[in-house]
Amino acid sequence: MSLSRDEVLRYSRHLIMPEVGLEGQTKLKRSSILLIGAGGLGSPLGLYLAAAGVGRIGIVDFDVVDFSNLQRQILHRTEDVGRPKVDSAKERIQAINPNVHVDAYRERLSRDNALRLVEAYDVIIDGTDNFPTRYLVNDACVFKRKPNVYGSIFRFEGQATTFVPFKGPCYRCLYPEPPPPGMVPSCAEGGVFGVLPGLIGTIQATEAIKWIIGQGEPLIGRLLLYNALKMEFRQVRLRRDPACPVCGEHPTIKELVDYEAFCGLTPAKEAIMAQNEIDIHPEQVKEALASQEKLVLLDVREPHEYEIVHIEGARLIPLSELALRANELDTADMIVAYCHHGGRSLQAVKILQQLGFRKLKNLRGGIDAWACEVDSEMPRY
Repeated sequence: MSLSRDEVLRYSRHLIMPEVGLEGQTKLKRSSILLIGAGGLGSPLGLYLAAAGVGRIGIVDFDVVDFSNLQRQILHRTEDVGRPKVDSAKERIQAINPNVHVDAYRERLSRDNALRLVEAYDVIIDGTDNFPTRYLVNDACVFKRKPNVYGSIFRFEGQATTFVPFKGPCYRCLYPEPPPPGMVPSCAEGGVFGVLPGLIGTIQATEAIKWIIGQGEPLIGRLLLYNALKMEFRQVRLRRDPACPVCGEHPTIKELVDYEAFCGLTPAKEAIMAQNEIDIHPEQVKEALASQEKLVLLDVREPHEYEIVHIEGARLIPLSELALRANELDTADMIVAYCHHGGRSLQAVKILQQLGFRKLKNLRGGIDAWACEVDSEMPRY
């Protein structure tokens, strides 16, 4: 697999570097990389890996482009809103480098397809934003002995490392158990600095390219931490856990499991029924307010979110202050709690239940659902 005349010119700044050269560039052309996610991290990854000359890039993503993505997901343009991310990502990557073959998988990564997809590529890069998929990617990579270049972002902080099965720790060595559901807010709830995924994704791309050409020192056994506000990098040493259930000396997990259940995200039938009883739809709240029914709307978001948009007449008590300020509420009132998408308000309902409140409802879908279903003039974020 030699380089064409055009490729020699395209990659000339690589070719004149002895650490890359013709041999390294040919390795890149022969290589295949699977990107899990075409969002914040997947965007710089797709762009730079394509520009570097990786021969085959697979992209797994089930989502469509949303306006709120455009602040950081630079693979996608305004005119791509509503399109599958894998389609706009493939189009953009091939516009940058038509020599790259792109496999677009518009499907959720699951235990049914993970091993098949992981097995088909040389390097796997985790650009996901949820715990079930991170554990799934980790376990599949361990089982198939594939390097897993990991990155994560939240607000102004990011981290990255490279997990190489049996040559260093895996993700489970670092995080043996997931946090309880709802304890770690998502980027949709907590926000993310727009340029942050560009930096962390570029670090992941660097790790993948170094691995393919066999140069430099990968982040095996080292977790790189970055704080954008302080413009500070730190490193934490990681060690392989001999008791790790996946890569340890006596593994107890030998096949892919139910990762939603493992992360506590698959409630039992009773829990589903209980949540259905607590949830109230935006239209129902609108009707109750229109009929002059006494209703207290409790906004449990942060003050800066309340300033962006709120439902008229709502009372603001952030979730972090709710336990201490519950005395400001009356147990005799019907209270409808809401947040951005419904996760924090569900926690608020549980807190108030423990404090003796009984007339409680959770606005299903949060203020975002209210904007979609009740007030189309309301800004969404």
